[in-house]
Amino acid sequence: MEQFAKRTNWNLAPNRLSEALAKLRASGARLLDLTASNPTKCGFKYDEERILKALANRASLAYEPEPQGLETAREAVAKYYSSLGAAVTIEDIFLTTSTSEAYSFVFRLICEPGDELLIPAPSYPLFEYLSDIQDVKLVRYPLVYDHGWQIDIHALRGAISPRTRGVIVVNPNNPTGNYVKKAETEKLNEICSDRQIALVADEVFLNFSHGNAVPVSFAANSSALTFTMSGISKISGLPQMKASWLTVSGPEKLRKEAKARLEVVADTYLSMNAPVQLAMPQFLELRAGFQKQLMARVKENLHELDRQLFSQDACNRLEIEGGWYVVLRIPATKSDEDFATELLHKYSVYLHPGHFFDFPSEGSLVVSLIAPEQDFTEGIRLLLSML
Repeated sequence: MEQFAKRTNWNLAPNRLSEALAKLRASGARLLDLTASNPTKCGFKYDEERILKALANRASLAYEPEPQGLETAREAVAKYYSSLGAAVTIEDIFLTTSTSEAYSFVFRLICEPGDELLIPAPSYPLFEYLSDIQDVKLVRYPLVYDHGWQIDIHALRGAISPRTRGVIVVNPNNPTGNYVKKAETEKLNEICSDRQIALVADEVFLNFSHGNAVPVSFAANSSALTFTMSGISKISGLPQMKASWLTVSGPEKLRKEAKARLEVVADTYLSMNAPVQLAMPQFLELRAGFQKQLMARVKENLHELDRQLFSQDACNRLEIEGGWYVVLRIPATKSDEDFATELLHKYSVYLHPGHFFDFPSEGSLVVSLIAPEQDFTEGIRLLLSML
C-alpha cells in the first residue's frame, strides 16, 4: 500500500509452523517448548526483594537528563568489564534501552541509506528487521563448521564492497555458540582498519561460556573503530528491565569523533528511564547468582541430550563454546520446517527449523538449553522418535 513506507513492506503472513503453534496454544494443550528464550519463564529463582528494593530509589523522582546515561549506571557497566579484564571508562559507555536501540544508534552513525553491513550466517533473524528499519542492506559472510565453527575470513573479504560500512560479529554467535578467536580478531582488525570500516560486536551471551576460560570482550579493542553492545537482558536474566549499553573503542581520533556524534543521537532520544538506571548497579551484582543457575541448567540439559544421542545414529549435535542454544543435525529427507511442523502436530514439541537462523541447507534444528529439564528430556526423546 502506498500509504506505508516500503521499508516496512514485510511478508507478515504466518507460516505453517507458526499457525500450528498458535492453534496448539489456543487449544490449551501442553506444549513442550524447546525454543525457550525468556529466563523469567523458565523456573529460575530471582532475589525478588532485592530487585524490587533497587527500583524504589527516591533519586528517581528527580529528572537528571544525561545523554550517555547516569554516571552510577555507567560505573557499574565499567566495573562489569573490569571483571572481564577489559579497561573501559565511563566516558566510552552509552546506555540504551536494548541492544536493538544500540544497533540503531550505530547504523545511523556509520551508514547512509543503501550502505551495507556484513553479518554472519548462520545467525539470528533480528538483523533483517533492524536493517530494513534503518535503510541499510545486509551482506552475509559464512561461518563454516569443521570440528567447531570458524569465520570464513576469505569469504568475508570477498563480500566487502565500496558500500560496506561495518562488519558485525556476535560473540558468541547465536545459535552456533562459537566465540571469535584471537586470530580471527586480528584479521578482522586488519580488514576493518585497512578498509576504514567499523567493527560491531554483539556480546549479549558473552558470560555463558561452556569452558573454564574467561571470554575476551571486544569492549577494549583498540585496533579498529569498534562498537560493543550488551545488556542485563541476558547477563542478569532481566529482559523486562530494558537496560543495555554500547561502548566505543578504537584509535583515539575515530573514537573521539564517534562519541561526539553518538552523544547527539543519545541526547535526541534520552530513552533510558531513571528507576532502571539507578537500579543497574544492583542488577549487575545479581548476575552471578542467575548465571550459576542458568549454566547448571545448560550443563544438565546438554548432558541429557548427549545421553539420548549416544544410543542412536540418526541425529548428532554440533560443538558449542557458549550461549544457550545447540544445533542438531538430522537427515535432510524433508525440509526443516516440514519436520518441525510434523513434530509439533504429532507430539506438541516446538523447536526452530534451521532456516529461521539462515542455515544454508536443510537438516539443521535449533533447540534451547534453558528449557526446564523435564520438558527438555521429554521433548528430545519425542524428537528422536521421529527419526
